Amino acid sequence: MRKWKLGAGIAILAFCMAACTAKETNNPEMTPTPTAEAQPTAEPTATPEPTATPKPTATPKPTVTPIPVVSETYKEVLGEYGLKAGTCLSEYMANNADCQEFIKKHFNSITFENELKPDYILDKEASKAAGDLVVKFSPATEKLLAWCSENDMAVRGHTLIWHSQTPQWIFYDNFDESGKLVDRDTMLARMESYIRQVFELLEKEGYLELFYAYDVVNEAWMEDGTKRYSNWLATIGDDYLWQAFYFADKYAPEYIDLFYNDYNEQFKTETLYNFIQTLVDADGNYLIDGIGFQAHLYTMDNLDDYFKTVDRLSSLGIKVNLTELDVCLGKYQDIGYATDKNKKIQGQFYYNLISGLMQRVKDGTLKTDSLTFWGFADALSWRQEYNPLLLDRKWQPKYAYFGALLLKEYAGFDE
Repeated sequence: MRKWKLGAGIAILAFCMAACTAKETNNPEMTPTPTAEAQPTAEPTATPEPTATPKPTATPKPTVTPIPVVSETYKEVLGEYGLKAGTCLSEYMANNADCQEFIKKHFNSITFENELKPDYILDKEASKAAGDLVVKFSPATEKLLAWCSENDMAVRGHTLIWHSQTPQWIFYDNFDESGKLVDRDTMLARMESYIRQVFELLEKEGYLELFYAYDVVNEAWMEDGTKRYSNWLATIGDDYLWQAFYFADKYAPEYIDLFYNDYNEQFKTETLYNFIQTLVDADGNYLIDGIGFQAHLYTMDNLDDYFKTVDRLSSLGIKVNLTELDVCLGKYQDIGYATDKNKKIQGQFYYNLISGLMQRVKDGTLKTDSLTFWGFADALSWRQEYNPLLLDRKWQPKYAYFGALLLKEYAGFDE
């Protein structure tokens, strides 16, 4: 059993014109002024040389600040604090040379974007034939597992139990959605079989030792403190979360930490704090090792408030890992423009967030062993309209890139 997871200034140009108009004399009684005696004609002077046509002044080019060249990598910087540096990985990234180069340089931990989610690894036809859920890795899953093995990448498993990207046929009699939902005992048996098979198949294929953490349950709580509705809840009942961790603890090797993972964690602090304390066995030992904060943040978020959530959950003694970090410009449903000013604010945010976390590691108040960015280039992000990541759409480093490297002098802090 487990014991412990950018304003433009406006210039105004005024033109002032003075007009002097001679007055005409219309009164006939007035004596006209005598015409001045003509002066002798002056000797002609030499014809002046024509003035050369001036060349147009060249428009000055704006000064472009060169992008600093630095040698630091995320895995080196975070490694100084005992953390793995992670990113998500998709099949596209694994096939793209530029992505591979960046990932291998900067990261040593991988979370699959989709390829370990239930709808990628549960085989419907095989399940019907067997009368039980059958786990079978998709070709995409196999490809990414092999890539991680070949490139010495540690892996966070993501995810086993989730309301989304889970095929709904698994909850029905005979795996047929035209029927009815199965009863509690049947679904508990299916849950156990499913979780057991995942770890057995990873071991059989020689990939199990790549894994250091696994998200057992993902996004099960609402901001109002209620459980999110899902067919896991409908078939098994309120204790389905405990059951999931019980089975994961039973079948996962001890070296794989078991995590609960969620978003909007700063709005669910007390809910999560209370929930974690229910995940214990009969002897009072934790069935869970850590909690994953997805950390889908915004530059207008209050970092002090966020750190309160970090500190509150850390006080439980389990690991707290940032598992899907990105920092959007602006705020929720109010996209910030990618101005230089806003990108500087983003760079500062990354720096302040990560340096604050690392200070807690140094102080011994935060137990964590990885930090995962949900990608690295805006062009590849699932929230690309918010420009949330480290490289811009042209794959050039942003202030955020340097902020996350804890290089404050390049992170957008003006003197």
